[in-house]
Amino acid sequence: MATYRPDDGAATWRDLAIVIAAGIVFAVLSAHFELGEMIAALTQSRERYQLDELPGILLFMALGFVWFAWRRLRDARAALHRQIAIEAELAAALEENRRLERANIRIQEDERKNLAREMHDELGQYMNAIKVDAVGLRDADPPPDAAEVKRGASLIIGIVDHLQDTVRDIVRRLRPAGLDELGLVAAIEDCLDGWRQRMPSVTFEFKLAAELSAFDEAVNITLYRLVQEGLTNVARHAQASRVTIHLDQRDVAASGAGCIELRISDDGRGSVPSNGGSGVGLVGMRERVESLGGTFAASNATSGGFRIEARLPLRDSPVDA
Repeated sequence: MATYRPDDGAATWRDLAIVIAAGIVFAVLSAHFELGEMIAALTQSRERYQLDELPGILLFMALGFVWFAWRRLRDARAALHRQIAIEAELAAALEENRRLERANIRIQEDERKNLAREMHDELGQYMNAIKVDAVGLRDADPPPDAAEVKRGASLIIGIVDHLQDTVRDIVRRLRPAGLDELGLVAAIEDCLDGWRQRMPSVTFEFKLAAELSAFDEAVNITLYRLVQEGLTNVARHAQASRVTIHLDQRDVAASGAGCIELRISDDGRGSVPSNGGSGVGLVGMRERVESLGGTFAASNATSGGFRIEARLPLRDSPVDA
């Protein structure tokens, strides 16, 4: 990036002083040697060539070159300012990418830490309980009767059921349940069922404006993660009593392509984050959408609450489900 140095101004004034001094010296020498009269005497015999007009022509050309140099200098300064602005934008984008990378690493590490804690606290504890009950039944002296064996087996079955629920919840967090087998709609409905259990005071409504086609993996996982992150934001910030998810597919007859639109709205506080919507959650949602060539917007709804809108293009001809 071009930078201004403190000695640049001094060099400019020094060069200007040299030009002025040289001009004064030339004027003194010209007056001393009567340069004008000398040129006139030399060119008088060749008046038919109009050589006496040469000084005026040269003066006009000199002024023209000065104007030309001034124009080029102005263009160069404008180009330099544009380059500086572009480099500043690139530097800001690079810093933002670094910030997001650090945030993503932190989120991944937090998620791994939570999963490790759950696996240690839940899986490890209950697997140890199963082992203790099984060893107790095996090593009991005298051997347990049928009622005691049945009671021990019932305890083990209960522990295994709890382990299955824990494993299922971990798998759901790592990969949307039913997304591969049942499709996007069923996966979103399963996600909503989980939120209804966690937030019974909130009404969750899922609207399908049209029959959806089968989308590719990238579109499916992006739409699901948008819903997941949007509901997480509602739970953390909105204090809402009603959340509406609207999914619609629009076809463009002229091109044969189309797009899928997702809107998530709530009736909560409707406050945009103080940093202008640059929170990691919203930024991550925007990057997911824009990476597929879509558009993303988050704002306060006109009727109150918060609203998220995403539109993803469907470049390929959709395949009917």
